[in-house]
Amino acid sequence: MGLFKRNKVWWMTFIYQGQQIRRSTECTDRRLAEAALGKIKVKLVEGRYFDRLEEQERTFEEMVERYVAERVVGASRHGERRARGILAHLLPTFGKLTLVRVTPKEIAAYKWKRQQAGAAPATIVKELALMKTAFNVAIREWEWCRDNPVCRVSMGKVNNARVRYCDDDTLVSIHQACPVWLQPIVMLARYTGLRRENAVSLQWEQVDVARALIILDHTKNGDRLGIPLCDPAMKTLEVLKPSRPLASGAVFLQNTEEPVTPDMVTTAFRRACTAAGVTNFRFHDLRGIRSPQHSCKRGSISTACNVCSAIATGG
Repeated sequence: MGLFKRNKVWWMTFIYQGQQIRRSTECTDRRLAEAALGKIKVKLVEGRYFDRLEEQERTFEEMVERYVAERVVGASRHGERRARGILAHLLPTFGKLTLVRVTPKEIAAYKWKRQQAGAAPATIVKELALMKTAFNVAIREWEWCRDNPVCRVSMGKVNNARVRYCDDDTLVSIHQACPVWLQPIVMLARYTGLRRENAVSLQWEQVDVARALIILDHTKNGDRLGIPLCDPAMKTLEVLKPSRPLASGAVFLQNTEEPVTPDMVTTAFRRACTAAGVTNFRFHDLRGIRSPQHSCKRGSISTACNVCSAIATGG
């Protein structure tokens, strides 16, 4: 039986019915923590201590709100927005329930309800995944509960396959409808397959002109990746580079010379698609296989190529 410190908070540890129990005293002052431990000692001696887990008092809403505050907020603006969107579906069903009342039966019923409402399989999986992760943190770090009910529910199969590639005519239409600052981002995404976040955050230090490569330290899967640059991609970067003589900092800038943001790209890209009459089209759909007719040489522009012409004329 004793005290130990974890992140400035004193925790108590003792043996109860043959099991080691760890509980937070919720005190940063050692004297107050010792007083809390003393009360537990008295209860143990008098046989009045009962192991009452916080899962019987803490609500699901408390758990997920703490999880988002500690693990999501500040890490990614997009991630926080996505988490809030997921909670908008979870909280009406589970929010007021204590953790012990969030059972596999309740989760399975929620899953079926979402399916009947027409939610995509991947959407349901993301909602259950957030629940699962929050429960894991509550078990391992906060010691609010001992069981993760989501682990006993099938997450379901995801088959939201979407394969759409951008042909040259569609590319030119969208490119011409884009504001000037967005046009090079669109061209690079087309010929490298870069996702929006990777394109927007691209730095000149990541561009290896000598080897015609873009080096990404962190991709969606967390891997380091080298992306070859074909002629149109190289030309796009060459057009931008003269105004960035130091070859450092963000590659893509606004008209105000400030770096572009993911939200700016999303909004402007949607407007460009609407203006071009292109529907059901996402930024990542810009990726595509290079046209066999596209045979321009590096360092030159072929006027016979629609893509090169778009770059040369600036839209």
